[in-house]
Amino acid sequence: MVKEAFTIILIGCIVLAADTYLIKGLRAALRQWKFSRSKAFSIIYWSLSVFITGGLFVSMFAETGLAIRSAYMLIFFLFVLTKALFLPFMLADDIRRWIKRKNQKLSNTEIIEKAASPDAIPRSDFLMKAGLLAASIPMGGMIYGMVSGSAYDYQVKRRILYLPNLPKAFDGLKLGQISDIHSGSFHHNKAIIGGVDLLLREKPDLIFFTGDLVNMFAFEMRHYQDIFSKVKAPLGVFSSLGNHDYGDYFDWPDEASRQRNFNDLVATHKNMGWDLIRNDHRRLKVGGEEIGILGVENWGKLNSYPNRGRLDLAIKNTDDLPVKLLLSHDPSHWRAEVLQHPQIDVMFAGHTHGMQFGVRTENFEWSPIKYIYKEWAGLYREGQQQLYVNVGYGFLGYPGRLGILPEITIFELKASADPSLQKQA
Repeated sequence: MVKEAFTIILIGCIVLAADTYLIKGLRAALRQWKFSRSKAFSIIYWSLSVFITGGLFVSMFAETGLAIRSAYMLIFFLFVLTKALFLPFMLADDIRRWIKRKNQKLSNTEIIEKAASPDAIPRSDFLMKAGLLAASIPMGGMIYGMVSGSAYDYQVKRRILYLPNLPKAFDGLKLGQISDIHSGSFHHNKAIIGGVDLLLREKPDLIFFTGDLVNMFAFEMRHYQDIFSKVKAPLGVFSSLGNHDYGDYFDWPDEASRQRNFNDLVATHKNMGWDLIRNDHRRLKVGGEEIGILGVENWGKLNSYPNRGRLDLAIKNTDDLPVKLLLSHDPSHWRAEVLQHPQIDVMFAGHTHGMQFGVRTENFEWSPIKYIYKEWAGLYREGQQQLYVNVGYGFLGYPGRLGILPEITIFELKASADPSLQKQA
């Protein structure tokens, strides 16, 4: 944590130091705007920079929820990216003018740039305006992520889970996972139905849902319960709770009101035919053989609210099961606690959303969320244990996605060791 803190502080200091240089270029780019040369312009610029940079520090080191932390980090990275795209144009103009002055001194003559025509743009103005155009790309991208419908552009991710102890009756079983529905953010029923149909077309044998059905209130599912009731599988749909499902982010008039809301949310899982596992386990039987499906309530290392997950209760009386699959919403639970229980073969999580912003290809994944969560998207392995983090079906806060698209994961279970690990050995 000390290393991460030092890195963030160093980045913040560099950003603030760069501002003393960048504000000059911004004034040059906006020289026709009289306000850019005023004292108020400097105050607004510096206040915004300090507020965003300071907000990043507070969100990283204070007890804040993931949504607030992610929002500040996203704003900070967009702010830095905007400056980074403007900086090369400003440097190019300064270098050009420095070379020009050197040439003037060497020739001891005055060199005057003449425009090709009365309407031509001076070179400095051209570079500064090109810099402004480049700097607008991040914000343009965020706007595109909102209006393009990418928040509903569901992607099927296919993975093979190699499990040496998996009973042969389960070999080739198809498992689907969705996470983080966040129904309170939806506004496009047709697209949501399309995502459900996409999942069902894969014909999974069983399905996991790994938490955050709503943003805060159980009634958010009022218009979507019938849609997600269609999510069925021959061996069942198993679900767990996420941090948003408890209603902790709302200031309830009393505890009884919060509990009623929570009870309604639990009832919603039941009404949809989903088996909600709360600090418990289920025995899944196929062909006379069994594996364990474990589920814990929300447990997160960075939680600002009490952790309700009880892994000790979930694994109780499961010693005879050769494979145990765990549903736990927050991926930080894996490294903090689950890895100390080697009998748990795979943990399935969500929570991070991939910050709904970043780059994700077959060979490369990056998002600012990686500076909060070491495991934030995709498949991870530590020894014989595995973790898969689904980047979410829905969205929260930012009403779009850019680069990190909503995910439906399809796993094929294999009763064998991972051949890639055998090659490495």
